[in-house]
Amino acid sequence: QVDVVESGGGAVQAGGSLRLSCEVSGRRILAIFDMGWYRQPPGQQREMVATIALNGSAHYANSMRGRFTISRFNFDNWKATADLQMNSLEPEDTATYYCSAKVKVDLGVRPADYWGQGTQVTVSS
Repeated sequence: QVDVVESGGGAVQAGGSLRLSCEVSGRRILAIFDMGWYRQPPGQQREMVATIALNGSAHYANSMRGRFTISRFNFDNWKATADLQMNSLEPEDTATYYCSAKVKVDLGVRPADYWGQGTQVTVSS
């Protein structure tokens, strides 16, 4: 079993900041590879916000570059966290934010993507 738990969403005024946290864990996990944050604005498709590899290499969507920062801490092969620091928030950043992780749980099975339930971020003007 793989648990993906997000926290830190909320409501903020434009120009404000929020920090989202994601914890991925599971005693049967052999490795946690890429972790990432995605978001789905109301009535739109889900889009990538930022991803971070096992070695800490990060990638950002163009509209978030310079405003958002993703970081990661690997506690063990079976537990890791990925935080998303969001600054200079804009009303267009309003969305449900999801954490995802590519996880290997079995030697005979390819890594698979696991998703959290999502956390709401609302930015008012």
